[in-house]
Amino acid sequence: MGWMPDLITDSGATNSGGTETPSGGAEASGGAYRWYVLGLLTLVSMFSIADRLVFSILLEDIKAEFAFSDGQIGLLGGLAFAATYVVIGFPAARLADRSVRKNIVAGAIGFWSAMTALCGLATGFWTLFFARTGVGVGEGCSGPASQSLVADYFRREELAKAMGFLTIGATMGTAGGLLIGGQLNELFGWRWAFMLMGLPGVLIGAIVYFTMREPKRGQYAPKGAEINQQPLLQTAKVLTGNRVFMGLAVGWAVQIMIGYALAFWMAAVMMRNFGISSGDVGLYLGLAFLIGGIPGPILGGYIAGWLTKRDERWRAWLPGMVSLGCVVPLGLSLSSSSFWPFLIYFAIAYAIYVASQAPILSGIQAAVEPGQRGFAVAIALFFNNLVGQALGLAVIGWVSDWLAPTQGTLSLTISVFAVCLVSGIAAMAVFAWTAAQMGPSGYLAKMAKDPG
Repeated sequence: MGWMPDLITDSGATNSGGTETPSGGAEASGGAYRWYVLGLLTLVSMFSIADRLVFSILLEDIKAEFAFSDGQIGLLGGLAFAATYVVIGFPAARLADRSVRKNIVAGAIGFWSAMTALCGLATGFWTLFFARTGVGVGEGCSGPASQSLVADYFRREELAKAMGFLTIGATMGTAGGLLIGGQLNELFGWRWAFMLMGLPGVLIGAIVYFTMREPKRGQYAPKGAEINQQPLLQTAKVLTGNRVFMGLAVGWAVQIMIGYALAFWMAAVMMRNFGISSGDVGLYLGLAFLIGGIPGPILGGYIAGWLTKRDERWRAWLPGMVSLGCVVPLGLSLSSSSFWPFLIYFAIAYAIYVASQAPILSGIQAAVEPGQRGFAVAIALFFNNLVGQALGLAVIGWVSDWLAPTQGTLSLTISVFAVCLVSGIAAMAVFAWTAAQMGPSGYLAKMAKDPG
């Protein structure tokens, strides 16, 4: 009994067929309870993103206090977090594929919340850098376990819809980090904003640990699917040879450069272009994220579910189309000299962008074996954070610094749009290639075993 032993060994037994019987029994994944679990995991996702991106609304004050450049801010927002996130993600994913996933989620949110609070004690670049790495360690443990849980609570035909609702957590976290972080910054300063943002996660972790039941692993997988975890090298070889999975993972990494650019840099763009306070930016930009970000993933999930019943290739076609499509209203937003058109076009761009997440996440989970799901998410998040967050945010900061002598405060605006445009075009190409690897139907089970 106790916390750590439950993390190491699965609470369920293994029956003669090689599948697990969770401690919660058959009812663990049925009825309304699964929606409670999805809601709780969505709340975890919300605080994951809020604690990660509250930095964006505080960065101008942090930059002023420590005299950081945009390049240094980009490293703190991207590399400091992503480097440890991707490293810890692999052992955490292996653990998630054989142990009690809900306990991993509970422990992870408690740890990253504490590290978020420690960011408020920073004395310079390196202390803030290492506190941010701690946030990455905690959040790197949560993603693989959370997505694997959702795949065992919802059938394949419902998975896109469920992942659409899970994506709302990221939207609410982005908005909450801006809204709450901006107000806390105005009232108490950036240090207390970090500390107060970190507190709720400890309570949520306790709720996850005491109220969430572990579902039967792979209960909705196709007949003959591999439920049990296979050796590491074998798992890695199968996944990297699965062209559908790899296409979705790489495409997601390329297109999420847009998401991180909007979530991390847009607050600074507003402050520099319109000269308004962090509290007002948090309020208005947070509301724009909510207005665009709540209907976007829900509609994306329902549309993806409807389209993929007719042709599985829509799991790649849809995110490719919206990745490029969102750049048009984003360009209108960033070129607006008036505040309200800027905000309206931004909300439209974000709504289009987040419609891509449900088909990507559901496609990744459905394209691999149940015993590979956690590790598959870790591989996807490796590319996601290394390319989308670490590289993307740093490049935007460096380009902004390079343009600053000639473009002034507009340098960041130009840099954000240029990176998003390149990302949208590249993502469309990758997802189009991925769709070409799929048959019109039934690829999900067979592609993991026979990508050729």
